[in-house]
Formats: sequence, structure tokens, C-alpha cells
Amino acid sequence: MNTFSNAFRAEVVRMARKELKPELQGMRKAITGHRSEIAALKREVKALTSQLKATQRQAKATDAPKAKGIAANATPKKSKQIQFDAQALIDKRATLGITQKQMAQLLGASSLSVYKWETGHVYPRAAQLERIAEVLKLGKRKALALLSPQ
Repeated sequence: MNTFSNAFRAEVVRMARKELKPELQGMRKAITGHRSEIAALKREVKALTSQLKATQRQAKATDAPKAKGIAANATPKKSKQIQFDAQALIDKRATLGITQKQMAQLLGASSLSVYKWETGHVYPRAAQLERIAEVLKLGKRKALALLSPQ
């Protein structure tokens, strides 16, 4: 009787699997589709989050000096008053007749940083803003004199 019950159980399991297989295939396909949709949505959320952070950083960088400009006049710190203008840096470099590498030497930064500042990909930090303001005030002779010993 043990053999009969084992055979009967095996047959019931086989029939149940046979009946459920088409339903499970549909569910598996749906699950695969949902997983790929979830992955795409996660990528989209990540990209949007990074765009939002970049926009917030850019807004802080442009709005903070404007908003604090009045209060900054009362304090001795000059870094709050300085507003970066990429075109001014490009124009000054052209006026001085120097390369980005030489401008980087004057600013104490890398030539890649100068490139990114000029193209607007990156906003300089406060320490660099002070150096940029000093270099923008330099004349051609003074700038070339600073570059010659290096």
C-alpha cells in the first residue's frame, strides 16, 4: 500500500505542476517586466536626484552672495562679496595673453580647474574666488612678472 500511496502522491504533484505551469509562466514574465521597470525607475530617480543636487548647489552659489551681499558689507570678509563670472576670467586671460596653464599657475590651481571654471561646469570655492579676484585686478606686466620665475 505504501507503493500505491507514493505513486498516487507523485501523480497528483505532477498533475498539479502541469496545471500551474502556464499560470506560473505568465507570472514569471510579469515579474521580470516589473523588475526591469523598477530598475529603470531607480536609475531615473538617481539621475533626477543628482540633477536636483547640482541645481541646488548652483542656486546656492549664485543666490548666497546676492542674498548675503548687504550683510557681508558689514563684515570684513571679502569672500562673501565676490561673485564669479566665467566670462570675466576668459576675458582677463585673453587680455593678459596667457594660456589656461599659465592662468592656473597664477591662481595656484590646476589647468583642468581653470578649464572647468571657464566653461561653467564647476563653480570655484571661496579660497579660489579670492585668488581669482586678485588675478583679475593684476595688470599685464605684473602677471607676466609673477609667471616668469616659475
